[in-house]
Amino acid sequence: MRSPDFVIVGGGIAGLRAAVALAPVGRVLILTKAEPQESNTGYAQGGIAAAVGDDDSPELHFHDTVRAGDGLCDEQAVRVLVSEGPRYVRELLDWGVRFDLDATGRPALGLEAAHSVRRVLHAGDATGREIGRAMWERVAACASVETVDHAFVTGLHVEDGRVAGVSFIDRDGARHLVRARATLLATGGAGQVFSDTTNPPVATGDGIALAYRAGAVVADLEFVQFHPTALKVPGAPRFLMSEALRGEGARLVNGAGEAFMLRYHAAGDLAPRDVVARAIILETDRGAGPIALTLAHLDAEYVRGRFPTIAAMCASVGLDLARDPIPVGPAAHYMMGGVETDDCGRTSLPGLFAAGEVACTGVHGANRLASNSLLEGLVFGARAGLTMAEDSQSMVVSRESIVASRWSLVEGAQPPVPSLQSPASGPQPPASDVRSLMWRSAGLFRTREGLASALAHLDAALGAAAGDAAGDAAGDAVGDEAESWRQLNLLTVARLITRAALRREESRGGHFRADFPARDDLHWKVHLRDQFETHGEKR
Repeated sequence: MRSPDFVIVGGGIAGLRAAVALAPVGRVLILTKAEPQESNTGYAQGGIAAAVGDDDSPELHFHDTVRAGDGLCDEQAVRVLVSEGPRYVRELLDWGVRFDLDATGRPALGLEAAHSVRRVLHAGDATGREIGRAMWERVAACASVETVDHAFVTGLHVEDGRVAGVSFIDRDGARHLVRARATLLATGGAGQVFSDTTNPPVATGDGIALAYRAGAVVADLEFVQFHPTALKVPGAPRFLMSEALRGEGARLVNGAGEAFMLRYHAAGDLAPRDVVARAIILETDRGAGPIALTLAHLDAEYVRGRFPTIAAMCASVGLDLARDPIPVGPAAHYMMGGVETDDCGRTSLPGLFAAGEVACTGVHGANRLASNSLLEGLVFGARAGLTMAEDSQSMVVSRESIVASRWSLVEGAQPPVPSLQSPASGPQPPASDVRSLMWRSAGLFRTREGLASALAHLDAALGAAAGDAAGDAAGDAVGDEAESWRQLNLLTVARLITRAALRREESRGGHFRADFPARDDLHWKVHLRDQFETHGEKR
């Protein structure tokens, strides 16, 4: 392939759907950080929500989404999501996605928290993996699309105020600069910022950090969704225990075997995720822990058949999903905020688009409705791809500015690393220390004191990380250059989350301030934005 017309960073549902839209109009290069299938999409268990049932409608889905968003949803973006969602989900069926079917041969629909009807299509408990399989097959059939895996993107290439491509390091450590007419960030989330997370290791917030360093506006980063039920067994990964379990009748019980959620919310076990997550901590703090999920009152054969992946994971740590109490606790799961976009994926930087979890369309507001994440990636990935194609047709681009070779190997051509107003102050702390700090100070319960203290630590650590990345980029340091950039990205996003959480002096959705426990629409029904500029930060 010659130099591409379009670059897509990320191989999840948003990036793949954009690639399908772009393939007929130009050359597309997909850069994935690890193996192509290693993305948050592949870890999505529960399903994809869409108003396809006889008792459902886009209007009902709209109201459920807005209600879950706790007063901060962009209603235009939500209407796009719920009205276009059914069409794109039916497209997945046409492409061979093997959703579970009911007795009539139609997609079986599950129920999850804060949904007023059953509307979640699923493929067992590995829906994301099945969607990813079908979409990769679709992309593989497109002759104009090329994929490079184990490519770590270190910067956005900006020319005359427009994003004109990316810099990346390949699996052998060689540096490349690839130019393109338009660039899409589809890098997923940032769960690895926290010590306890359901996200895979690749979710270190790279896309948010890349866009921020280039000068794009980011928004709503204080809103982090903590999934209430991740497996909590010492020495075992924080494996997600899908909300679909509770949708099918699983109950949360305390150490005495007592179902307790009705003490905290009228919807009980199907209350919004932020409510359930905080209730688990409060129940534990009052001495009623440990908390567990139980499905022992349900048919064992049905449980194991409906949730084979989760059952296998439980079996690997000596637990029977259908019979044993399964220890659970909250874990960082999803970013409602990200790179601010319009409803066609355009960011504040010309030539740069974003879609999926890395983006902030405003569709989730302060708290995402369960199973809207795959739908968001699908709908807005498609819209971003179509818009990139349309916008590129009206661009006047000199082909002399597009490298004619496959791509260029550029020694020392990494973008400058901004100081982010942080002095380089000695060795940076290990990533594990930063992640523990974020869990303690910027997790489910936040206070001014804890956030301010965390921010001071992050400022110092960020300065050291920027120095390391700059040294590696200049060839002055010996070490893993990609790891230096990864650490810088993680710290950048951690700092942005903490700054936003410190500024928002109320509690709303996924953001809870113990010192400001009430929602305050008078002062805080607003979106908090950040933007880095060469002369400093603005907000």
